[in-house]
Amino acid sequence: MESLDQYYVDKLNEIAEEVQASDELVKYLEEEEEADYKLMQEMFEPKIGAIYESVSAYYPLQLIALEKYLLDERFEGLYLPKVIGFTVLRGEINDRYKYILPQDHFKDVLMAICNSANFDIIRQRIGQSVQMGFALSSDIWITNLLNEVTNKRISYFLRSMKKDEYRILPQRIAGYNRYKRQFKDAKYLSAVFPTTMPELKVLFTSIKKFLMHRLELGANNESLIAPIATFLSNEEFQKTDEIIEILCIYANFWELNKDYMAHLSGVFNKVRTEIPNFDEKFLTHLMELQNSKLDVDAAAENRVSAIVSRDINDLLTEYYNLVETIHTNGYLEESTIEAVNTFYNSHEGRSLINECVRKVIFGYYTRLITNLEERDYNELINLARKSYPVYMKIFGNQQFNQDVEDVSTIYIKKILKKYTDKRGKDYQDIKKFVSSTFVELNFMKEKEVVELFKTRRKKKKPMPKAKETF
Repeated sequence: MESLDQYYVDKLNEIAEEVQASDELVKYLEEEEEADYKLMQEMFEPKIGAIYESVSAYYPLQLIALEKYLLDERFEGLYLPKVIGFTVLRGEINDRYKYILPQDHFKDVLMAICNSANFDIIRQRIGQSVQMGFALSSDIWITNLLNEVTNKRISYFLRSMKKDEYRILPQRIAGYNRYKRQFKDAKYLSAVFPTTMPELKVLFTSIKKFLMHRLELGANNESLIAPIATFLSNEEFQKTDEIIEILCIYANFWELNKDYMAHLSGVFNKVRTEIPNFDEKFLTHLMELQNSKLDVDAAAENRVSAIVSRDINDLLTEYYNLVETIHTNGYLEESTIEAVNTFYNSHEGRSLINECVRKVIFGYYTRLITNLEERDYNELINLARKSYPVYMKIFGNQQFNQDVEDVSTIYIKKILKKYTDKRGKDYQDIKKFVSSTFVELNFMKEKEVVELFKTRRKKKKPMPKAKETF
């Protein structure tokens, strides 16, 4: 856990002082009306939220420290209902939808709420979070927590949060997914980078999840460069398979300055020669990235290619020599096609390295087609007639063919929503293309083409019944 930057500490202190000096707090303390506390929420929680969003956007490793700072009584429990929700979802769960590790931070936030003078009001906003946190926790953990609560009223509330329905796995899964959707746009994930081998084994999965999540969000990840570099410098970690995964993610997606690039290159090529089967393991993780929501595009692969020493004779030298050719010359050039053909035939068709090559070419198809406007359908026509058959013949892979078919069909259905005039030139061009090329490529059978272009008759609304007259 990183310490909270002094800038944010000062900003939070200003808000705490505002809260304590506010007329709304004075009025609430005098009259103890819920409406007065809600006024404080409306006034101050947006200010706290703005700080939280800034930290999560730029310094996510400081989120835990920020949340702990908000437990200060001067904040009167403001924003804690959101914080406790973040702590519930941050915990790593297993296939039984139970926490892998005890969630001490969740406990700290919950106990701070329970000990707050404003508990009776705050508890109205934390019910779902406590229910889900308890559902994901073990019975022993919950029992130990309850034993620390001496107030009978609060103890009763907490005991009521243990829902029998969540003892059943399918109900627990449904409840968790339902709860998680409420936070789908929130940036709440954080991480603690390990410094010892035991910590690495315990924390690695959550670190990988955190890094992938940040990349999927397209977040600013500059503040993570130094911690990742420190992680990579750990000589104990340089003997583990875990470092290969971090190297794969880091090398593909982080823009680095000259010094950090030199450091990454040094560690990468060092462990590349020391860890058995490094090249195959790296390609396995690369394929996972290619199959994820992330876009392993030319820029990503060129970043890795820049650090791969060609002095080492392994699969990575072969692979990045080829992808450098693809990205430099273009995947539609004759010289590139010949290079891919020669490379592909020098390896077993279903080999890991060939699968990665197929993903590179499919990535080009996907990026082009998904970004085409409806009016640009001739680009798909040219691609399908000239390029598809070539690469389909080289690869001879059914999954590749299916993937290309799927992305192409999605685009065809998209443009048919625009071009609906059956006598229009655009509609007829599209129909002729699909009827010939899609059938030739075995994307569709003739009957499926007929079905695609069949006019859908709108169901007639039933005629209203005539009123009976007497």
